[in-house]
Amino acid sequence: MNLGASFQASLLPLSQCGSCSVIHSQPLAFPPVISRKLKAHFLATQLRRNGKVVCRMSETDIDPESDNNETDQSVHEEEDQLKSDTHQSPETGMLESNSLEVKHSPETDAQTGGAEDGEDLQVSIGSPLPGVKPQQLDESIRIPKETIDVLRDQVFGFDTFFVTGQEPYEGGVLFKGNLRGQATKSYEKITKRMEDKFGDEYKLFLLINPEDDKPVAVVVPRKSLPPDTTALPEWFAAGAFGLVTLFTLLLRNVPALQSNFLLTFDNLELLKDGLPGALVTLLVLGAHEVCHILVASESGIKLGVPYFIPSWQIGSFGAITRILSIVKKREDLLKFAAAGPLAGFSLGVLLLLLGFILPPSDGLGVVVDASVFHDSLLAGGIAKLLLGDVLKEGTAISVNPLVLWAWAGLLINAINSIPAGELDGGRISFAMWGRKASARLSAAAIGLLGIASLFNDVAFYWVVLIFILQRGPIAPLSEEITDPDNTYITLGIVVLLLGLLVYLPYPFPFTSEAISTF
Repeated sequence: MNLGASFQASLLPLSQCGSCSVIHSQPLAFPPVISRKLKAHFLATQLRRNGKVVCRMSETDIDPESDNNETDQSVHEEEDQLKSDTHQSPETGMLESNSLEVKHSPETDAQTGGAEDGEDLQVSIGSPLPGVKPQQLDESIRIPKETIDVLRDQVFGFDTFFVTGQEPYEGGVLFKGNLRGQATKSYEKITKRMEDKFGDEYKLFLLINPEDDKPVAVVVPRKSLPPDTTALPEWFAAGAFGLVTLFTLLLRNVPALQSNFLLTFDNLELLKDGLPGALVTLLVLGAHEVCHILVASESGIKLGVPYFIPSWQIGSFGAITRILSIVKKREDLLKFAAAGPLAGFSLGVLLLLLGFILPPSDGLGVVVDASVFHDSLLAGGIAKLLLGDVLKEGTAISVNPLVLWAWAGLLINAINSIPAGELDGGRISFAMWGRKASARLSAAAIGLLGIASLFNDVAFYWVVLIFILQRGPIAPLSEEITDPDNTYITLGIVVLLLGLLVYLPYPFPFTSEAISTF
């Protein structure tokens, strides 16, 4: 018989499915607006099991006023595809589907635990969510097969995410299909339906499949996700790191102790000389962390306790702060990641300008060689702009120590703005350009850092820290498909550019005499 003709007549044949005889014996008078959608959805939910065709009409709620404008066009494409994949067996007269038929094999039986229609489907195998370590529970997490059927047929739908296939996933199930309309609105609808059915038992992720760059939906039990609280021992560890960082900040600002570290224990009173510089650098770091915390609170992001990383070279490498909760979308992550560096750069540049403008409090200041300003494009450019011809290669100049203290704060911000791993820069690049592009940029940045580490010990230690503590990957967001607003993308690019200006060298000579000599 001709299935298309049956739909055109708005009737379903009685001989196709005995279990649905009540439905099939009645004419289906679909409303004109949604008739095509229900036809395509009905085609998609006919599965062949044990030699029988099981027909299921989805109970997904239909929103006649849905503003997902791409639904109609996508339904046409799905219907054409399903019709081409579905044909009638000449021997049995049964419908067979090449694309939607559930095939059984020893491999799939092993994965599903040999589950039959009335048993639970084992789905606690497969690839984990990126950046999420599955929790070790007393027994494997199992999602009942009936729950998976409800998710596929009643939670998802043609107006949100048209499911075409599913796979086991770590602690849950991955649905492949076609996204309908705007990702943000579809995510809200799916989440609402899932909460109505199951409460807060499951968590939905709307991600991009790295294999084909197509949207996928992942549903996992919330028990499989890491807790969003901080254990008490972490506070003690963070406090210990903070004390060591304070010591290295003080030590860095006392030149007499840097040449011989052992003298520190016999001359602890000298550490007080490094207090002003340590406080200025801590002020820049504090502005950085406070802005992170404020934006995180506004966006509903829970943070762990910050770990300040001590550094022998510059006093500190900044702080590492874990994100404990699941970030809702890329725009929220971008706002959070960019807030800290923007605050740190703003305060650091202001203090740097004041250092060049204000005379030293003791009238002497700190004597440095002018060539030191070639180490930073930003610091060298500002020095050349404000000092003019006073800045000459090979000439010692006296500057306010505030210049060096602010410069240290800027350098710490710049290091954290490198687009690598889970640094602020890595999170910014991920939020702006997505997971795949940010992974490539991260690999390139780490490679360049590795080359720089051959000539610079700060770069060497930072490469080691990234690999040990911050290499990623970034944990999945609830919805990773929607791009951030252009305003926030602009702020993110500004942060990355400011970082480049700080740690790239100043390539130009300071005086015309140097050009002629060269």
